[in-house]
Parts: sequence; C-alpha cells; structure tokens
Amino acid sequence: MADVARVAGVSSQTVSRVSNGDPAVVEKTRQKVLDAMRQLGYRPNSAARALKRGDFRTIGVITMSLSSTGNVRTLEAIASCASRAGYAVTLIPLDAPTQDNVKGAFTRLDELAVDAVVLIMEVHLLDTRSLTLPPHVTVVVVDSDAGDRFHVVDTDQGQGARTAVRHLLELGHRTVWHVAGPEESFAAGRREAAWEATLRAEGCEVPPLLRGDWTSESGYEAGLRLAEEAGCTAVFVANDQMALGVLRALHERGRRVPEEVSVVGFDDVAEAGSFIPPLTTVHQDFARVGELCVDAVLRELSGETLDRGTTLVPTRLVIRASTAPSPA
Repeated sequence: MADVARVAGVSSQTVSRVSNGDPAVVEKTRQKVLDAMRQLGYRPNSAARALKRGDFRTIGVITMSLSSTGNVRTLEAIASCASRAGYAVTLIPLDAPTQDNVKGAFTRLDELAVDAVVLIMEVHLLDTRSLTLPPHVTVVVVDSDAGDRFHVVDTDQGQGARTAVRHLLELGHRTVWHVAGPEESFAAGRREAAWEATLRAEGCEVPPLLRGDWTSESGYEAGLRLAEEAGCTAVFVANDQMALGVLRALHERGRRVPEEVSVVGFDDVAEAGSFIPPLTTVHQDFARVGELCVDAVLRELSGETLDRGTTLVPTRLVIRASTAPSPA
C-alpha cells in the first residue's frame, strides 16, 4: 500500500479508502490510485480486510444432494442473490444426511470463516432435538419442518399439490392417482398429504399410493403399474423427472396422454415444455426462495433478530398439453 501511495502521490490512508470502496474519495484521486495498483500489480488482500472488519462477506451453504432439481436450482438462486449483495458462497455438500455430517460441515465452515449458513434440508433431520448447531452462527433453513427452531424458507408444497389435484378433478376425473417421492423427503411428504386431503375433501376415492425416488427410472416403473389400472385416468406425479418416466411407460403400453390418461408433474423444469406431450406441472419459484434466504441472512447480519417460523413461497400451475377432460 505504501508503494501504491508513493506512485499515486497520495497517502496510504487514501489507498485504503479506495481499496474498501469508500464513495467519499474524489473520482480523479480514485483513478490515480487504481492506475497505480494496476502498474504495480497490487491486489487488496480480502482475507486480511475481513479479519480487520470482523466479517467475511461469505455465506456457507450445506446441502444434502446436488442431484435433485430443487436443490440445484435453489443453490443457483442463493448464489446469484448473494453475488448481487456482494457476498461469495462456500458450498459444503454432504454425502449422507446424518447429524454427525451436519455438525462436521458446520465445523468446516467455521474454519473457512463464513458470516452465516444456509441449510438446504430435504430430509427429516433438523426436527430431532439432539442436533445442536453453533449458537453464534446465523442459520437459515430451506425445505424443512424446523420452523420452531430456525427461520425456514420453503415453497408452499401443499398449495402446489392441491392446485394440481383440483385441476384434474375439475376436468371431470373421478379420482387422481399419485406417484410420490421418497418417504424421507419433507417436500414429498407435504405433496402426498395434500393430494390425499384434497381427494378426501372432495369425496373422492383415494387410490393406492405409488412411490419413486425422484428419478425418471422410478417414474417409469410406477407408470408401468399405472398402465395396467383400467380406472386410472389422471395422475399427479411428485416431480417432473418421474413424470417423464410415467409418460414413457404409458406410451409403451398404448395408453394415450392426455386422451386416456392426464398427467401433472411438479417443479416446472426447463425441459417440461419439450416433453411429449408438453407437461402440465406446478411451477416452483426457486429464485424467490433464494432471494428470501439471502435477505434473511443479511437482515440478521445487520443486527435484526429473525423470527422463528416458516416463510412459504407460492406456486402456480402451468397448464400444457398433458391434461385434458376425462374420457367419457
């Protein structure tokens, strides 16, 4: 910094103010300092500045999986929103959703020096009372039932499932079959519960549940079983990948979509409009989820106390060509 100050003809304090982005520095002076930095190859040491300020401008993210559409798109949204706010993101993916792994991830993030942590939780873990998280760390959770302990942000899974089922019932289908996600998933559980509750509220028979693991292969296996059910005219699938497998199985078994069987997915992946037929699905606003997570982190870092509880982001149904009125 002393060398930069000498070349620019300013004080070391002025170089420091330019390095820290102080808007009070006169533009002509700022340019002289920046020119000197480029001439000397000087770059401010962000780690040293962070230690001096006591903050690191970094948000840690712990996620259970990078294979699911929801986790990847939520992570992408968090990273984009954090970047716009001037924060970097440090990612710790876990190979297994155990309490020891979560504790280990917090320890590692503490060593890496982050200001806050976002947990993308899709499995039943934080509702257990034996999991203790560092008290000094700001924590925001995505996709969890831990609203009594943390600030949680999630898609309104129940609203999305209800909308999907009602859409099919309004088309005249007597009932709606369901291909659910894994039992350990919070999102899958909420969608399943809303599917069943909606059918019961409308006085409809609740068909046997089929379960997959979010993959198109598991959807294909469920679709083969559904194709053998003569009374199946409508299916709500818990995500778009499994819905793709269901569409393939129905096609192979000669069950036309939507003339004989209507299919609705969940997520609205980028390719959903290119399925054959284009898939009617529930759109999740992952960008809004990421925005609310980062906003909550920044509010607490600024001194505001976050309320415990869950903030739900609404969904919307995107109607395409995979649904039609029930066959006569």
